Amino acid sequence: METEKLSEDYRPLILVAEDDESNFKLIKAIIGKKCDILWAKNGEEMVALFKENRDKAEAILMDIKMPIMNGLDATVIIRQDNGTLPIIMQTAYAFTTDREKAMECGASEVLVKPITLSALRTCLSRYLPKLVW
Repeated sequence: METEKLSEDYRPLILVAEDDESNFKLIKAIIGKKCDILWAKNGEEMVALFKENRDKAEAILMDIKMPIMNGLDATVIIRQDNGTLPIIMQTAYAFTTDREKAMECGASEVLVKPITLSALRTCLSRYLPKLVW
Protein backbone atom coordinates (compact mmCIF):
# COMPACT_ATOMS: atom_id res chain seq x y z
CA MET A 1 0.00 0.00 0.00
CA GLU A 2 2.88 2.36 0.79
CA THR A 3 4.32 1.81 -2.71
CA GLU A 4 0.97 2.68 -4.32
CA LYS A 5 0.80 5.93 -2.39
CA LEU A 6 4.33 6.85 -3.46
CA SER A 7 3.45 6.22 -7.11
CA GLU A 8 0.30 8.34 -6.92
CA ASP A 9 2.15 11.24 -5.28
CA TYR A 10 5.16 10.97 -7.57
CA ARG A 11 5.49 14.06 -9.83
CA PRO A 12 8.68 13.95 -11.88
CA LEU A 13 10.15 17.19 -13.20
CA ILE A 14 10.23 17.14 -17.00
CA LEU A 15 12.13 19.83 -18.90
CA VAL A 16 10.50 20.62 -22.25
CA ALA A 17 12.32 22.38 -25.11
CA GLU A 18 9.76 23.47 -27.68
CA ASP A 19 9.72 26.70 -29.69
CA ASP A 20 6.11 26.32 -30.82
CA GLU A 21 3.59 27.33 -28.14
CA SER A 22 0.80 25.12 -29.49
CA ASN A 23 3.09 22.07 -29.42
CA PHE A 24 4.10 22.92 -25.85
CA LYS A 25 0.44 23.24 -24.85
CA LEU A 26 -0.24 19.80 -26.33
CA ILE A 27 2.63 18.27 -24.33
CA LYS A 28 1.41 20.03 -21.20
CA ALA A 29 -2.12 18.70 -21.78
CA ILE A 30 -0.78 15.15 -22.16
CA ILE A 31 1.56 15.03 -19.14
CA GLY A 32 0.84 18.12 -17.01
CA LYS A 33 -1.56 16.44 -14.59
CA LYS A 34 1.11 13.95 -13.50
CA CYS A 35 4.38 15.81 -14.09
CA ASP A 36 5.92 19.13 -13.17
CA ILE A 37 7.05 20.92 -16.34
CA LEU A 38 9.54 23.68 -17.07
CA TRP A 39 9.55 25.19 -20.58
CA ALA A 40 12.48 26.33 -22.68
CA LYS A 41 11.79 27.93 -26.07
CA ASN A 42 15.13 27.04 -27.65
CA GLY A 43 18.20 24.90 -27.08
CA GLU A 44 20.15 27.66 -25.35
CA GLU A 45 17.35 28.14 -22.81
CA MET A 46 17.20 24.36 -22.32
CA VAL A 47 20.91 24.13 -21.50
CA ALA A 48 20.45 26.89 -18.89
CA LEU A 49 17.27 25.24 -17.53
CA PHE A 50 19.08 21.91 -17.27
CA LYS A 51 22.00 23.50 -15.39
CA GLU A 52 19.56 25.12 -12.92
CA ASN A 53 17.61 21.87 -12.40
CA ARG A 54 20.18 19.12 -12.99
CA ASP A 55 19.55 17.55 -9.58
CA LYS A 56 15.74 17.59 -9.91
CA ALA A 57 15.01 16.92 -13.59
CA GLU A 58 14.07 13.33 -14.40
CA ALA A 59 13.70 13.63 -18.17
CA ILE A 60 13.95 16.07 -21.05
CA LEU A 61 11.62 16.38 -24.02
CA MET A 62 13.68 18.08 -26.71
CA ASP A 63 12.44 19.44 -30.02
CA ILE A 64 15.14 19.10 -32.67
CA LYS A 65 14.41 22.13 -34.84
CA MET A 66 14.49 25.34 -32.79
CA PRO A 67 15.91 28.85 -33.20
CA ILE A 68 19.16 30.09 -31.59
CA MET A 69 20.39 26.57 -30.72
CA ASN A 70 18.80 23.40 -32.06
CA GLY A 71 17.97 20.36 -29.98
CA LEU A 72 20.85 18.29 -31.33
CA ASP A 73 23.47 20.82 -30.18
CA ALA A 74 21.73 21.27 -26.82
CA THR A 75 21.66 17.49 -26.31
CA VAL A 76 25.40 17.19 -26.97
CA ILE A 77 26.09 19.87 -24.32
CA ILE A 78 23.75 18.26 -21.77
CA ARG A 79 25.25 14.82 -22.41
CA GLN A 80 28.72 16.15 -21.53
CA ASP A 81 27.34 16.85 -18.05
CA ASN A 82 24.85 13.97 -17.63
CA GLY A 83 25.07 10.75 -19.58
CA THR A 84 22.06 9.00 -18.07
CA LEU A 85 19.18 11.52 -18.00
CA PRO A 86 16.53 10.40 -20.51
CA ILE A 87 16.41 12.83 -23.43
CA ILE A 88 13.43 12.17 -25.65
CA MET A 89 13.75 14.08 -28.88
CA GLN A 90 10.82 15.15 -31.01
CA THR A 91 10.95 15.84 -34.70
CA ALA A 92 8.54 16.56 -37.51
CA TYR A 93 10.88 14.66 -39.83
CA ALA A 94 10.40 10.90 -39.96
CA PHE A 95 13.53 10.14 -41.99
CA THR A 96 15.83 7.40 -40.68
CA THR A 97 18.83 9.74 -41.01
CA ASP A 98 17.17 12.28 -38.66
CA ARG A 99 16.60 9.57 -36.05
CA GLU A 100 20.17 8.29 -36.41
CA LYS A 101 21.61 11.79 -36.06
CA ALA A 102 19.54 12.39 -32.91
CA MET A 103 20.72 9.10 -31.41
CA GLU A 104 24.35 9.96 -32.26
CA CYS A 105 23.94 13.27 -30.38
CA GLY A 106 22.78 11.42 -27.27
CA ALA A 107 19.01 11.06 -27.56
CA SER A 108 17.51 8.22 -25.55
CA GLU A 109 14.57 8.01 -27.92
CA VAL A 110 13.06 9.89 -30.87
CA LEU A 111 9.33 10.56 -31.29
CA VAL A 112 7.85 11.81 -34.54
CA LYS A 113 5.44 14.76 -34.43
CA PRO A 114 2.57 15.14 -34.11
CA ILE A 115 3.08 13.71 -30.63
CA THR A 116 0.23 11.49 -29.49
CA LEU A 117 -0.95 10.93 -25.95
CA SER A 118 -0.22 7.20 -26.04
CA ALA A 119 3.23 7.55 -27.65
CA LEU A 120 4.42 10.18 -25.17
CA ARG A 121 3.03 8.49 -22.08
CA THR A 122 4.33 5.07 -23.14
CA CYS A 123 7.76 6.52 -23.81
CA LEU A 124 7.95 8.38 -20.49
CA SER A 125 6.73 5.28 -18.61
CA ARG A 126 9.71 3.32 -19.97
CA TYR A 127 12.14 5.79 -18.42
CA LEU A 128 10.10 6.70 -15.32
CA PRO A 129 8.55 3.40 -14.18
CA LYS A 130 7.15 4.97 -10.96
CA LEU A 131 4.97 7.28 -13.08
CA VAL A 132 1.34 6.14 -12.94
CA TRP A 133 -1.02 7.49 -15.60
